[in-house]
Amino acid sequence: MDPVTRDLASLRAEYELGGLDEADLTPDPLTLFDRWFDQVRDAGLGEPNAMVLSTVDADGRPSSRTVLLKGLDPYGFVFFSNHESRKGVELAANPHCSLLFGWYPLQRQVRIEGVAEIVRRSETAAYFASRPRASQIGAWASAQSRVVASRAALDATYDEIDASYLGQEIPAPPHWGGYRVRPTSIEFWQGRRGRMHDRILYRRDGLGWSTQRLAP
Repeated sequence: MDPVTRDLASLRAEYELGGLDEADLTPDPLTLFDRWFDQVRDAGLGEPNAMVLSTVDADGRPSSRTVLLKGLDPYGFVFFSNHESRKGVELAANPHCSLLFGWYPLQRQVRIEGVAEIVRRSETAAYFASRPRASQIGAWASAQSRVVASRAALDATYDEIDASYLGQEIPAPPHWGGYRVRPTSIEFWQGRRGRMHDRILYRRDGLGWSTQRLAP
């Protein structure tokens, strides 16, 4: 079979839904992020808290995957995962990472660079207790990122875990928990006509933040 070749040069859209002026900025970028998040949610976008997490391995090779934002506080962005997964192993070796929120129907992106840290166990326990039971079982049943023999084997492990906790509360696995990405920079991107997009970059500056406008 011949390799696939596809010309996508003609796919384009004009960006003209809004702009981002200096007058729109807040002293703290997390406040602006929170405002944008409310607008995205009010617009009815599916999975508004989906974000692409990028990490690097010991050889500097990047990998990316989508995770879900589960908390936002003055210190950063919180998500949960298996600490023994590929991302968990990479973050343990090198906690520097990036996040990307692609809110494309609103012609917006938010790019975050920062350092990930494991949250307190009490935070993990509280969040885990709020998860649906099926998701709690899944956290125990999945050796995330590792090779499995088959779908049937995976389902069998799930059923075994389910049976072992029948009628009981399910605790958070010791190898599973939360991460908080403390941002060192946050870029807000708003599409504009003629590809003259608005890009505002916040950088950590001591205890506060500085801002710069970037060329598109």
